[in-house]
Amino acid sequence: MRGLAAGVGHLGWGFGTWRTRPRLMLLGMVPALLVFLVLAAAVVALLLGIGDVVAWATPFADDWATALRAVVRFLLAVALLLAVLLVASSVFVALTLVVGDPFYERMWLRTEQALGGPAPGEGPGFWESVRDGGVLAAVGVGASLLVLVAGFVPVVGPVVGVVLGVLLSGRLLAAELLSRPLGARGLDRAQQARLLRRHRGRVLGFGVATQLCFLVPVGGVVAMPAAVVGSTRLARDLLAAPPGGR
Repeated sequence: MRGLAAGVGHLGWGFGTWRTRPRLMLLGMVPALLVFLVLAAAVVALLLGIGDVVAWATPFADDWATALRAVVRFLLAVALLLAVLLVASSVFVALTLVVGDPFYERMWLRTEQALGGPAPGEGPGFWESVRDGGVLAAVGVGASLLVLVAGFVPVVGPVVGVVLGVLLSGRLLAAELLSRPLGARGLDRAQQARLLRRHRGRVLGFGVATQLCFLVPVGGVVAMPAAVVGSTRLARDLLAAPPGGR
């Protein structure tokens, strides 16, 4: 639990940067806001027809008792809504990191300088960021399908699906945000994966907290700069922590 709390604390530290360096954080909002506006229009259009989609997906319930049919379709609608939000949040992060790469590189470097210590090398290149963004979006789609399938299980299905989806997407989100500060220190993908496994509590706490912020409308626009800054500090924390630390 201490590891999870420590991970959440790094995101909280990132939010604290809004108070100390507001101009830097506003810089990170620019690409996030642009991507959010595009995705928000698509999500709203999809949600307007959610009732028709649920009815189409559950023809077997047409002859059920009215109350039972309403409960099943309501739960499935909730699962579909959360699945859409998971996809949207994953695609949001992927596109924002690619579109805003110059912005976030500047934020990362300034944060590194503010934290002190030896200056790191260069982070991942543009095309590597594009590839990682595609993987992140694909996992978001997979997580949303998990939530959607679980939605057909009465009562507990949507809850279990959402929890698993948030854990899965949050873990990958944290790995993606950490790739720049860790890659700049010479760690390849295999070395990064081993480091994250050793400190899975902190990584999961940071990733899940960030993912939950992205599920809130407009939350991702404000949280994205905090996540970039917080992941820079978290990377240093992981590298300085003892091998057995969580």
